[in-house]
Amino acid sequence: MQRLRRLVGRRTARQADRAFVVEGVKVLSEALAAGAPIESVYVAPGTNDPVIDACVTAGVRVYELAAGVLERVTDTVTPQPVLGVVPFVDVPLDRLQQATFVLVLVDVRDPGNAGTVIRTAEAAGAGGVVCCDGSVDLFNPKTVRASAGAVFHVPVVSGGDAVEVLDTLGAWGLRRFGTVAHTGTDYAAADLTRAVALVLGNEAHGLPPDVSGHLDELVTVPMSGRSESLNVSMAAAVLCFETARQRRLAG
Repeated sequence: MQRLRRLVGRRTARQADRAFVVEGVKVLSEALAAGAPIESVYVAPGTNDPVIDACVTAGVRVYELAAGVLERVTDTVTPQPVLGVVPFVDVPLDRLQQATFVLVLVDVRDPGNAGTVIRTAEAAGAGGVVCCDGSVDLFNPKTVRASAGAVFHVPVVSGGDAVEVLDTLGAWGLRRFGTVAHTGTDYAAADLTRAVALVLGNEAHGLPPDVSGHLDELVTVPMSGRSESLNVSMAAAVLCFETARQRRLAG
């Protein structure tokens, strides 16, 4: 169980093993449906679910733990009765070369936000998500939970210098839209039907100054209320589904 605890609690352990922990039947089911090479599954005493049988059928090693063990392993108050260990599913940036709709996270630190952005990107039909250096670990248990299994269904790139990533995407022909709270083009007026990269910045500080010269346009979600800005995952949802809407209308 020491390895499980390390994988849950330490980014360095996940990177060393290139493996991470998925929690709960829903996320484990998504991993199985995506054909992820699940390494092993751990279940609380008396747990019965079809996904466990499916894992056994797929040749996955399944271990029933003693009472109280999962509570000592996970970082949640009420742990899920099923855990799985899965190899990293990240891809190199080159895998996104043919994508026409990409999200880029620059210095996004909150795991819940990052996971929700991945979930939103997959739901809106994005071709990939890049989580640049300095952002939260894509395989943090909270990020994986917030993605609701989408991390297995949309290509994710872990790491990469933000400027280099943006330059590469630009060279591939993607128009790079940086998101800002104010002064940008109204997002509804932006042409999102072409190949685009939506670039999202830090929750508190937005996009860093050093990326400004590597963007093609700034976009803003206009607000009528008193809020200073939208949560980054909310902004991502608005922009992702506007992109999907424009593309549906364009045929």
